[in-house]
Amino acid sequence: MATEYTGPYARYATHRVIRVSRTGRSRKNATGTRYGGAARDASNRGWNSIVKPWFDSTVQPVLRCADPTRCRTLVGMTAINVSHLSKSFGKVVAVDDLSFEAPAGAVTAFLGPNGAGKTTTLRLLLGLVAQTKGRATIAGVPYRDLDRPILHVGAVLEATAFHPGLTAYAHLEAVRIASGLDRERVGQVLDDVDLGAAGHRRIGGFSLGMRQRLALATALLGRPHTLILDEPANGLDPAGMRWLRGFLRGYALDGNSVLISTHVLAEVEQIVDHVVIISGGRLRWSGPFDGGRALEELYLEVAE
Repeated sequence: MATEYTGPYARYATHRVIRVSRTGRSRKNATGTRYGGAARDASNRGWNSIVKPWFDSTVQPVLRCADPTRCRTLVGMTAINVSHLSKSFGKVVAVDDLSFEAPAGAVTAFLGPNGAGKTTTLRLLLGLVAQTKGRATIAGVPYRDLDRPILHVGAVLEATAFHPGLTAYAHLEAVRIASGLDRERVGQVLDDVDLGAAGHRRIGGFSLGMRQRLALATALLGRPHTLILDEPANGLDPAGMRWLRGFLRGYALDGNSVLISTHVLAEVEQIVDHVVIISGGRLRWSGPFDGGRALEELYLEVAE
């Protein structure tokens, strides 16, 4: 199985994002090379994203996604909006007046300690539980009101919810038929997540990393523009994490949006554009991640 992402977004996955301050001051990237120049995005806020191939000796300011037409469409748009959202289970308040946005065409890290309310928030976003009050929307529409939601949003909340006796192909085919999708999508998404050679193996014999990839393949069946992922790196070895980083970077650079909940800060720091941190069900910090300080440092300062 490949340790680097080689699917349809691979032409973007080999690019790193380097941010240049809007004031024109340069800063060093992770390798210590200094880049300069000023370029402001449409909102004129924070750091501007620059895409740089690993092998290229030049830096060219471009929009965050690779399709210029789609990039112009995405400027200023919000993929996910949570407004004054609350959820109580009896006397326990799991989410408390929570508000944040996840920008379109970006990777947003959704962070917080155990019990902070992250998974409950994601379940509220996906209409799996009803909110006590407030509103959560994807592309401006509550999940339950989306026309064929699988075409708009893909989600991975649990990577073990598969029948062990089914093959990966059979599992995806069942979802495809139920969703009315094109027949060729099963083979395509298996290839997208580098499971093409394992498609006819029973899921019961899959490693946890392979199950994570299968869950991601299921989320991708409808070609959604938004992915919502809850701890997708759980159980992945270093090679699997590297593969996941490449996939998510490529997916976002292709003009799509990712909301990812994770505790693996060192991994998500390498690809994240926007950060939301909650604790005790309430928002503690939200904004663009400019790379000017370590994500772990920011997290420990505001989440504890």
